[in-house]
Amino acid sequence: MKTKDVDVTAVGVDGESPALADSEVVVRATRRRFTAKFKARVLEEVDRCTRSGEIGAVLRREGLYASHLITWRRQREANGVAGLSRKRGPRANPDSGAARKIAELERSNRRLTEKLRKAGIVMEFQKKMAELWAPSPGDNEEND
Repeated sequence: MKTKDVDVTAVGVDGESPALADSEVVVRATRRRFTAKFKARVLEEVDRCTRSGEIGAVLRREGLYASHLITWRRQREANGVAGLSRKRGPRANPDSGAARKIAELERSNRRLTEKLRKAGIVMEFQKKMAELWAPSPGDNEEND
C-alpha cells in the first residue's frame, strides 16, 4: 500500500518510522570551492561588523566556519586579494623540471660516451687481429 512518496511497508532505521522510497543518498560529498571574489566580499562584510553576533550571523547565512575567515585573512595579508585565489597543493617549481631533464640528459651522455669508448676498443682489436691473421704476400704459394 503506497501513499504519495512514502512506502508504508518499509521500516526506517529506528524501527518505527517509515523510510522514504525516493530518498537520495549522496555517495561522496564534494569539496566546496570559493572564488576569490566571494572570499573578498565575505571578508569585507565581516570587517564591517561592529556589534556582537554580527559575524556569526554572516557565517550562518553563508554556511561558513570561523576557520574559513582565519585562513582567508591569512591569505589576504600574505598576498593581498590575489592570495585568495591560490590553488591548493604544493607550488610548482619551474626549475625542478628543467634540472631533472638536464640531469637525465647528462647521465645519458655519460652512458653513451662510455659505450662509444668500448666500441672503439673493440674496433681497434678487430683491426689488429685482421692484420695478424691476414695472409702475407709470401704465403700464397702452396706446399707441394
